[in-house]
Amino acid sequence: MKRLILGVAFGLVSAAGIGVCSAMTQDGHRDHDHDAPAEKATLPNCPVMGEPVNLAISVLTDDGPVYFCCSGCIPRFQKNPGKYAAKVAAQREALAHRARVQVTCPVTGEPVRNKFFAESNGQKVYVCCKGCVDKYQRDSAKYASGLANSYTYQTRCPVMGKDIDPEVSTTLSTGETIYYCCPGCDKRLRENPAKYNRNLASQDIHVNWAEVRKADSGKGHDGHDHGASGHGDHDH
Repeated sequence: MKRLILGVAFGLVSAAGIGVCSAMTQDGHRDHDHDAPAEKATLPNCPVMGEPVNLAISVLTDDGPVYFCCSGCIPRFQKNPGKYAAKVAAQREALAHRARVQVTCPVTGEPVRNKFFAESNGQKVYVCCKGCVDKYQRDSAKYASGLANSYTYQTRCPVMGKDIDPEVSTTLSTGETIYYCCPGCDKRLRENPAKYNRNLASQDIHVNWAEVRKADSGKGHDGHDHGASGHGDHDH
């Protein structure tokens, strides 16, 4: 049985069937598959309950994320993933043409940088550094799972409405990862979530801010803001 990696996230990532990589272009803009806007794309169903998914709730598998309507469905899926194989396949088919952005390096799992990419089947696969370009090109099959899990369906910043920057994100205390266009947007969202929450909801990403506040008060605010310190050059 393939490993299951629990990851309640916005995001990270993609449906399986890697297909066309909606990633960052060389000039720094992301390709969002304009033929299928996120807010108009078909929203798939949860394989467990059959209800529309919340793209903030998922588990990562070797074949890519599986999305659910609520976190309570995750343990039921993990107990017997084979039982839901057909429904997972249907979910991925429904997501196949939905806009997405590559945000993590398939080699290291770190945020991608638009100046580093490898060519694969005529498509650009973005990585985090020069060293990962060589690693990916030498053995792309080794990183197929990492690539399948490297995408997010959150394409726009909930505060400014601009394209997200993979290097600027925050992981909430309840596990969801939210991406922004620039540092500073995280603070604005946290200060007034009611104002910006509808912008996340329009992308089928639903956050329970009451639960976030409860988790923050119990453990302290320990969200990871990857945009605060930037992403330094490094070679592996």
